[in-house]
Order: sequence, then structure tokens, then C-alpha cells
Amino acid sequence: MRGPKDVFAQFIKNYPDTKILKGKTLTLGGSHRVNKSSNNSFYGDLSAILIENVPFWADFIRTPSTEIALIEEFEEKIEKIIETALDQNVTSFSGVPSWYLVLFKKVLEKTGKSNILEVWPNMEVFVHGGVNFEPYRKQYNKLFPSSQMHYMETYNASEGFFGIQDNQHSNDMLLMLDYGVYYEFISMKEWDSDNPKVISLKDVELNENYAIVISTSAGLWRYIIGDTIKFTCKFPFKIKVTGRTKHFINAFGEEVIIDNAEKAIQIACDHTGSIVNEYTAGPIFMGDQQKGAHQWIIEFEKPPADLDFFTTVLDNSLKTINSDYEAKRHKNLALEKPHIIGVPHGTFYKWMKNRQKVGGQNKIPRLSNDRKYLDELLKMIQD
Repeated sequence: MRGPKDVFAQFIKNYPDTKILKGKTLTLGGSHRVNKSSNNSFYGDLSAILIENVPFWADFIRTPSTEIALIEEFEEKIEKIIETALDQNVTSFSGVPSWYLVLFKKVLEKTGKSNILEVWPNMEVFVHGGVNFEPYRKQYNKLFPSSQMHYMETYNASEGFFGIQDNQHSNDMLLMLDYGVYYEFISMKEWDSDNPKVISLKDVELNENYAIVISTSAGLWRYIIGDTIKFTCKFPFKIKVTGRTKHFINAFGEEVIIDNAEKAIQIACDHTGSIVNEYTAGPIFMGDQQKGAHQWIIEFEKPPADLDFFTTVLDNSLKTINSDYEAKRHKNLALEKPHIIGVPHGTFYKWMKNRQKVGGQNKIPRLSNDRKYLDELLKMIQD
């Protein structure tokens, strides 16, 4: 597959003394095998499809084996990976940051080591994607306490391979224009209109929030993939993923998107010395005795000493980042201060497992415009 190959080629170009070619790449694999339907077509997890279609020599540079990588039960798979990979020379890994955290914490638990470099000392690069890496960066810095550990972001999906971080010192990504994908964009300002204007690359503006529309050589035609991005540069075209078209909070006209939430969480963590493992947020709707508000359920890796101060910093950061949120928070007229509920370690993993959403193809929903996810979590905690 051209995309991932280019990522490693870029890394090798930037760091010619790399050791990754002398070791193996760790992979969590697919959560569902490729299956055959009644009409003789094949379907399955994208990662499983890739694993079953890579050339034979890929097995020589990857761990664990294909058989283990395709185990559907996630916890069984992790146990098998730990059994077989601890004595391997693992130099890189690629995938979704949240699920690798589950694996690495299990590795430390099994080995008694203090960090992953004590297990795999030649580890050099993590090619990550699927979710924003910034909320996880502090945890990874703790797991890999070395300036020689590098993180490179990719923007890939089942529908295509769209972007590669080509500069270690900048966290935007180069838009891939020659991977069989034709791009169009809808400004999120027009998202709710009956006939939104669709523009091509030549008409995009910097720092505008766009929904991506793609047509591909694989047969997709003007398909909306559900992601939102903004352009940080036009020569060449560089982008950042800002969220999802369905994952936002706008119950009161505040228009909070995932990019806003991630930045505010990061600022709150920096000011309080805390680390957030996972979170989700949604509205508290107005009632007879209740003003509108945002409710956040947060699983802290390292909780703040003062949760109220964390809440204040989060709230003020959102006001600074998002003028619509600030207007709705003015004098508590439409929105009052956020309500934050801290939950124990493992809560989000248990929730995703209950929803049968465990594995690299699944992402924890960060924001929602209704209470579906919040109420599911709260009920699980209460039960």
C-alpha cells in the first residue's frame, strides 16, 4: 500500500541513521477477520483486509504473526502479543493511540518495567492516526522517555489515504494529491443549508472549517466521509483534522467542535498538571430548575488536585477559543459552567467493550449534540 510505505520512506529520509529497518513493526491487527458473504463477496475490518493481502515477506518484518493479529477477541489478542513479542526487536508501531495505550499498560503490568523502552530499547517511531494524538502525548512521553522517539501522523481511512505528516516539527499534514482521490469541500458554515456550496481545492481558505467530499478511483462518487479539516497552508496544501460532521455540541448555538474541545482540555491539563486518558461530552438541556450546560465525563490518568480549578480553566479556554461559546456563557444566561464527572480507570474501555466497539477501527465519541453517550455511560457507572 503506497501510503504507509511513503510514511516510513519519509522517516528514513529525515533520519538516515534509523534502526527501524533492522527490527520489526508491532501491529494490533484487525478486530474482525475477512469473511465471505452469501453472494460470494468479501467483507471485514480494513486492517484485517490489509493483513490478509500484504506480500508474504511482510511477515518477516512484523510482529505478531498473522494468526495472532487476526484474533477477534481483543483481550486474548493482547495476551498473545505479549507472549510472543517481548523477545522481539521491535523498533516501530503504527495504529490508533488509544488502543496501543491499552497494550502498553498491559506490557508494563506483565513485565514490571517502568517504561516501554526498558522492554523494547530500540523503539524509534510511532506512525499514528484515527484520533487526535495531542490528548495522549503526555502519556506517550512517559511511556517513551527519550528524545529519539518520533511521532508521525497519518490521515487514512477505509475510503482512502489522505495525508502524511512530512515535518517532525509541525503537526499539520501534507494533503496527498496523487493517491487516486479527488477532493471537494463544504464550508461548515453552510453545512445545515439545503443546498450548500461545494468548492474545489483552488477556492479553499486558510483556517476555515470544511467537510471533505471525495471521489475515488475505487468507485466512490462525491462521498462525504464525515471528517472536518482546516487548511494551514496552500503552497503546498497542508491540513489539520478538526473533528467530525456529526460530533459537535450546538444545543444552544455554541458550535463547539472537537478541535475546540481538544485544545481546551490540553490547556486545562497544562495548568493543573493533570493528564486526561479519555473523555466524552454533551449537553445538559434546560429544564424548570436547570440552566443549560455541558456535561463532561472524564477518565483521568492523573487527576487534578482541584477539579473545580480544572473546570474553570477548561471553561475559560473554550471561551477564548470559541466566540460563540463565550457569547452563550456570558453571565450564565444560556449556559452555565461545565459539569465534570471524573470516572475510574478503565471506565471507557469497559463502555466500548459493552458496545462491542473494541479495537483499532473504533473511536470513542468525543462530543455529541444529544445525551445518548452520556446517559449510556452514567447508567453503566450507576449499575
